[in-house]
Amino acid sequence: MTFLLGSGAGFSGDRTDAAIPVVAELIRRGQPAALLFETLGERTLAAAHRARHDDPGSGFEPLLDELLAPVLADCLDNGIAILGNFGAANPAGACERVRVLAEQAGRGDIRIGHVQGDDIRSRLSAIDLLHWETESGEMPGEEALISANVYLGAAPLVEALSQGAEVVVTGRVADPALFLAPLVHHFGWAWDDWDRLAAGTMAGHLGECGAQVSGGYFADPGLKNVPGLATVGYPIIEVEEDGSLVVTKPPGTGGCVTERTVKEQLLYEVHDPGNYLTPDVVVDLSDARIVEIGPDRVAVSGIRGRPAPERLKTTVCYAGGWQGEAEISYAGPNAFGRARLAAEVLRERLTFRVPPELRSRFDIIGHASVFDSDAGELQQQSAAPENGDYRLRLAVGHPERRWVERATQELLALYCAGPAGGGGVRRQFQRRVCTASYLVKRSDVEAFATLYDATLNEATRNNERSHDHGAQ
Repeated sequence: MTFLLGSGAGFSGDRTDAAIPVVAELIRRGQPAALLFETLGERTLAAAHRARHDDPGSGFEPLLDELLAPVLADCLDNGIAILGNFGAANPAGACERVRVLAEQAGRGDIRIGHVQGDDIRSRLSAIDLLHWETESGEMPGEEALISANVYLGAAPLVEALSQGAEVVVTGRVADPALFLAPLVHHFGWAWDDWDRLAAGTMAGHLGECGAQVSGGYFADPGLKNVPGLATVGYPIIEVEEDGSLVVTKPPGTGGCVTERTVKEQLLYEVHDPGNYLTPDVVVDLSDARIVEIGPDRVAVSGIRGRPAPERLKTTVCYAGGWQGEAEISYAGPNAFGRARLAAEVLRERLTFRVPPELRSRFDIIGHASVFDSDAGELQQQSAAPENGDYRLRLAVGHPERRWVERATQELLALYCAGPAGGGGVRRQFQRRVCTASYLVKRSDVEAFATLYDATLNEATRNNERSHDHGAQ
């Protein structure tokens, strides 16, 4: 029987009402189904670890209540499994919050799967790390370390489902693994059935970014028109036991599922279509076939798989000092000239007001910003209409906050000490997060799933609080 995969979110900060029409359609069809919430990015995870450091009760998806509360009871009542990486840096905390939401919905007997093993911070120095890509060449010191998380595959999620979990909460897993797990559990696919695993993984890849496959992040007026983006429908992916699949969306929702939207998402973030690496399988898209078989219905076939890679990706996030931004607007006659003069004044001020190692970048938004270099070459070489609406943006970075604050304050001072007509200053500064990616041996990763035990979690929290108190 066809298994339905419904997308409830594609990133942290996604629309919190997106899952409602998806769940309604899953219920209407009455087929085996799962609802998936993908809410985690690399820097999202680092922010979650920082949040948990400041408040041990936080560290999971901040919109968890808004995402789950509207659909949780309906999913539980209709046997629709929910899987999400909304556990972020604190999966146990997310499990507890899901339990509370279920209790409020009259389902205090909920079974919650708790996937663990992605967080390897405490064992990082003892693990064989193979360098992949980093912002700097050296591993950060322990004092700078924020997080170190392995991209787990689908196996521990399948384990949770096999234990009877109705909701599965994870931290860092590969995004497609959220979608692959219920397929493996339902169909009983073998872990060396590479073609089926590849098809299930790409079903996940198509659905993991939410509305991107149904018109979001695709629309370009006059070139790629998408109707009803305000009510864009999030994808539902129909998967058969042989791995064939169809991408669609709930009827009556906005957006569109077409050959082009599916092709764009299929290749999204895929560096090598013949060698797409995931924890569960290496996917080959070279012979993939994308065919529209009806309105908002696109069939995908021809996906092949090979044995999974020997190592797993691990992302290490660490403190990188401070960064700040400040902006000021210039509009009307000769606005571009005044914005450029403001940048020149500010650049000169920084030469004697802040240390020379402070990194800075000047952009004139409305003329050259997205494609300009840090040196501002486009601002100097290309012309712009003198009369218009421009915004000067300063971005700076330094290990010490005080110099970031000083630099952004210099832009604030342009109100009265700069060119005429400046206004609308906004400034902010925050800690900078750097990332480094490594590959680790599978044997160094201990991933597993248990059914969440609220009593056990309370004891763990008490131990953590005692430890923190002793450390102080």
